[in-house]
Amino acid sequence: MTTAPQVVYDGGIAAHELRFQRCRSCEELVFYPRVLCPGCGGTDLAWERSEGRGVVYSTTTVRHRDGDYDVSLIDLDEGFRMMSRVLGEPDEVRIGERVVVEFAELDGRPAAVFRKEVDR
Repeated sequence: MTTAPQVVYDGGIAAHELRFQRCRSCEELVFYPRVLCPGCGGTDLAWERSEGRGVVYSTTTVRHRDGDYDVSLIDLDEGFRMMSRVLGEPDEVRIGERVVVEFAELDGRPAAVFRKEVDR
């Protein structure tokens, strides 16, 4: 029996791993996890682990009565894009800024968030 993609992805987050898929037929990266490749429709999708480093593609600050927070699109170095948050002051997040994944609890669930990457 095959495990649902969401279950595998959530298990990775709980284990502090950012997982994505790659189609074995056409080599396309697949994120958010799915059962079919959006490129070729193939079902032979392999799981890979991201190093969790990337660049802010776009960002916005959400204003909320409980406090402001950032929502950003992150282009990961492996070649896929994901929506997440960048920790810290939301108005200080900049497009093109290097970030690295960090695992935190949001709304009572484990989540992959990002922080600004310090120079290596």
